[in-house]
Amino acid sequence: MQDVVDFIHTNRDRYITELKQYLAIPSISALPAHAADVKKCAEWTADEMRRVGLQNVKLVETPGNPIVYGEWLQAPGAPTILFYGHYDVQPVDPLELWESPPFEATIRDGEIYARGAADDKGQVFMHLKAIEAHLKKAGKLPVNIKVIVEGEEEVGSNNLDEFVRQNKPMLAADVVVISDSAMFDRGVPSICYSLRGLAYYQIDLRGTKSDLHSGVFGGAVANPAMVLAQILAQMKDRGGRIKIPGFYDDVRELSAEERAEWKKLPFNEKKYKKDLGAPKLAGEKEYSVLERVWARPTFEVNGLLSGFTGDGAKTVIPAVAMAKISMRLVPDQNPDKIGQLFDAYIRKVTPSTVELKVTRMHGGKPWITEYSNPYVQAAGRAIEQGFGRTPVFCREGGSIPVVSTFQEELGIPAVLFGVGLPDENAHAPNERLDLTNFHNGIVASAVLYQEIAATK
Repeated sequence: MQDVVDFIHTNRDRYITELKQYLAIPSISALPAHAADVKKCAEWTADEMRRVGLQNVKLVETPGNPIVYGEWLQAPGAPTILFYGHYDVQPVDPLELWESPPFEATIRDGEIYARGAADDKGQVFMHLKAIEAHLKKAGKLPVNIKVIVEGEEEVGSNNLDEFVRQNKPMLAADVVVISDSAMFDRGVPSICYSLRGLAYYQIDLRGTKSDLHSGVFGGAVANPAMVLAQILAQMKDRGGRIKIPGFYDDVRELSAEERAEWKKLPFNEKKYKKDLGAPKLAGEKEYSVLERVWARPTFEVNGLLSGFTGDGAKTVIPAVAMAKISMRLVPDQNPDKIGQLFDAYIRKVTPSTVELKVTRMHGGKPWITEYSNPYVQAAGRAIEQGFGRTPVFCREGGSIPVVSTFQEELGIPAVLFGVGLPDENAHAPNERLDLTNFHNGIVASAVLYQEIAATK
């Protein structure tokens, strides 16, 4: 194993050069104008899988973007890991807030800045380099491994569930490993054992067939922008509690033991508020900040659009108004049930003076596992060897819908093995990845395969 680790340390500079090439591809899945770039990135990923020594590498076409698959299955009797990641990235807007071009990876103060650096190309690449190190120095892996890297995670993974259902024999494994999450904090490596789910909707209101002069028609027709504001104001009370009837019925409450463990974590609420630049924190006062972002459901407005928003004044009553809504869900909430409750409530509170259209965009189920399971414990040992520190166990407020799919369709547990940081702007300008974490993560990934091999 030491030869493998030495190989990783020796090739640190090469890894950065190669990662820059990966990050240079603008694989923005949300924008049709980048469809060719998304395909190019899939092909680059497949080529890299071949370069590191994976076999049977192929692009699996879907109704959307291709899924890249590769494998190495020459360890008879050893466990099989299914590794999942994604090669698509978020849009870069607002571009003017980037300190360096988002697809020209730049290193500053020990961090690499580029869209996709942390989410998720850097973390995918970390595992490809760990696989390469084993195959170059040992000539083999201590486990069997199957790798799938998709291109639609940032737009809801619309075709991934069907891919999993249609390819169960090909994807059969003992455990799925996912590196698409953050550590608890800088210098505090962690293992995540739960994710929130998601229900994402768009609300469209129409008041009239076209925009109207606010002086000539004001007072005679409903203003969709005002109606939308009134509707959204009825979704939460002043204390931050969601008012949709039945919304909290299935929420799994935290145990006293879990609460006690979270209180031991090195979390400073005042620093958290300062780092965010928030004048004051909000939310359900009876819960701590960590409990609010890890174990409580949310209702958020992600975007609003209506009327005149340019410079100057234009006295207009807009014909339409739109809002994008996300609800983060916790164990044991179901996104289909929550969607039905939301749909019924919004129709109840919408006045007849406007037409309402509710569109479900995407979603996913929450996920939780017992952190006593042997694969999670193996990951903990690997993190400790890679980072020189025992990891803490925590939840994550974000969503990776496919985790529940793997659990339900393939019947295998998941290990979230992320090395990002909470402040690395994964969906914002100046996304970055700490290079020390990246290099330590390669070592930890290589050790992980050895530790999982030892579970049998």
